[in-house]
Amino acid sequence: MTAPDGLLLTGTLLTDGTTVPDAAVAVVNGRIAYAGPRTGLATASLPSLPERALPSGNMILPGLIDLHCHGAAGGDFPGGELDAARAAAEFLHRSGTTTLLASLVTASREDLLRGAATLRVLAEEGIVAGIHAEGPFLSHARCGAQDPRFLLEPSLGLLDELVGAAGGHLRTMTYAPELAGAADLVQALVAHGVVPSLGHTDADARTTADSLILAAGLMAAGRTTGARPTVTHLFNGMPPLHHRSPGPVAACLRLAAAGTVAVELVADAVHLDPETVGMVFALVGAGNVVLVTDSMAATGLPDGDYDLGPAAVRVTSGEARLRGNGSLAGGTATLLDVVRRTIAAGVDAAGAVLSATAVPARILGLSDEVGSLRTGLRADVVVVDAGFNPALVIRHGKVLAPQ
Repeated sequence: MTAPDGLLLTGTLLTDGTTVPDAAVAVVNGRIAYAGPRTGLATASLPSLPERALPSGNMILPGLIDLHCHGAAGGDFPGGELDAARAAAEFLHRSGTTTLLASLVTASREDLLRGAATLRVLAEEGIVAGIHAEGPFLSHARCGAQDPRFLLEPSLGLLDELVGAAGGHLRTMTYAPELAGAADLVQALVAHGVVPSLGHTDADARTTADSLILAAGLMAAGRTTGARPTVTHLFNGMPPLHHRSPGPVAACLRLAAAGTVAVELVADAVHLDPETVGMVFALVGAGNVVLVTDSMAATGLPDGDYDLGPAAVRVTSGEARLRGNGSLAGGTATLLDVVRRTIAAGVDAAGAVLSATAVPARILGLSDEVGSLRTGLRADVVVVDAGFNPALVIRHGKVLAPQ
């Protein structure tokens, strides 16, 4: 369903970390024509627009942005099957994640290149915003659900092949900084316009900090839009914080608090305890947190057996774990679920929404298109009820759900 003449939405507006009660958002020809207090409509020079009936107490959010997801609705992004990957992305769009990176996992060279080539098609169609490679340059000691058979020391040759297969759509890559050649890898990533994302690492605090500071400096020097590295699912895939061995967590928190990096949190109440989520927001601020799902093929489907790249996964009571060693193997929550659970952890709603919209938009260099509700930006809008349940999803000005 499209509305060439536009649409008017009214309710409480949550955008850019602020809350505007009694607000209005006008959508005209796929763009935001107005977003702000309802009283400002009279002077906005808008055409007459039909007002969409919405539940009492609704809130209007920018479309959500997920930098780390491996699939949904039975589709596995690393699997290299175009139709399944397309179905996964379209399910995520309808759930409120209107912009996303499709994440690969560690696999054989052939499967990595095939997966990148498949996802390149979706990126060129505008279905996904690009590709995230979670590996293969990761720590054996902290591989989690990554297949250890395919973990490698950093190879600039393989990176070049991945960049080529992705057709310029490789946007982020997770790497372990303690591996030989990691510094050269970081430099090559930045040169290719790929955001380095530290993770699946057994590094100490100093090695972690040195690598992230190197990445941040290179990105700033290159005037990379949204110039800062990220940390892949903080706490998961790394040693726990210890007072005599602080490890990567301490360095990541310190640098996030300084605004040098942004840390991913899989705040689904499975990967992290809610108290941990609340603590991180209190320590580093919502502007330095990126909420992600790490979602896999079971998202939106019942418990059962699924694949995550080359790994066999069993989902029980919504928890995805490897059938072999029981390691967590991605998530099954949508990003709107993660936002809701972040709010339940004590984070204010405006901050939680910021971490799922404007912050990832800046990292992708897309702040002039998505991540906020401002005049001229793309009309990606999610309306939720008072319980943060979805009531309406609009992507590119098109109503996706409910029709």
